[in-house]
Formats: sequence, structure tokens, C-alpha cells
Amino acid sequence: MTPRIVESKARKLIGVSRSMSILTNRTAELWSGFRQRVSEISLRVSPDFISLQNYPEDYFRHFDPKKSFEKWAAVEVLEVSNIPQGMQFLELPTGKYAVFEYKGASNDPRIFQYIYNEWLPTSRYRLDHRTHFEVLGEKYKNNDPNSEEQIWVPILDR
Repeated sequence: MTPRIVESKARKLIGVSRSMSILTNRTAELWSGFRQRVSEISLRVSPDFISLQNYPEDYFRHFDPKKSFEKWAAVEVLEVSNIPQGMQFLELPTGKYAVFEYKGASNDPRIFQYIYNEWLPTSRYRLDHRTHFEVLGEKYKNNDPNSEEQIWVPILDR
């Protein structure tokens, strides 16, 4: 699977976040609460959802499934004029990303094993310490083998 290399524009997001780890995964709980309230967000750019992760700087260097990271359930907005109570604003800066068009169950870890253990080490890029995210569009079907999503991995030239 060969990714597209994209220079992403800055994005304004509104959503909810929670600290978790691979072992204490609370993604379903995070998304359940967010989806119930997403209609409160105005000026959405598209009907797509954004699932994102902010990892500590050494997260991938010394991987530990107990190590915490920040997980977000969000949507992109044109401008931030009214943030619903209990939600937060996050701006993603511009930057270079490897974008993987993934088709398969979202709970299958093999795509991430491929990206970080096979594609990245043999590419002309290295991982950048910025936000990782997935765009969940109209073809996204949680944990369905026919689901489609975009996986955005922040990169820098070596």
C-alpha cells in the first residue's frame, strides 16, 4: 500500500478528548458521547469525522501499551465562533503527511503495524512529532471489513 504524500492545510477542529492507552482503550465511550452531541457544532466543513491522537514525544521510540496518549473525537469547522459546553477547540498546523487509503476493519491493528514497522523504515521519511489522525467519511463503517478511511501519518524528509 503506497500512501499519497500531502502538504496539509491548517485545520480547525471542535470535539472532545480523553487520555487513554492501548490497554485502557476508551475510544468507544469517547465516540458514543461525542456522536450524541455533534449536532450542536455549527459551521462544519463536511459530514466527515476526525479521530486523532496526540502522542508523547517518545511514544514510538519506547513503545509501551500502558503509556497514555490523548485521543480526540472531532469534526472540522470553518471557524470557531461557538464551542458547545464540554467540548474543546484544537487547531492542527500545516505539515506533511503520508495519507493511506485504508479499506478494512478499524479494529485490525495490521495496517498500523505495516505503516510503522514496514513502510516508514523503508521510506525516505521519518515520523514527525505532530498529531496523527484518521478521516472517517461516508464509507466508514466501524469495525466492518468493508469500511474505508484515510489514515494521516505526520512525516518529515530524512
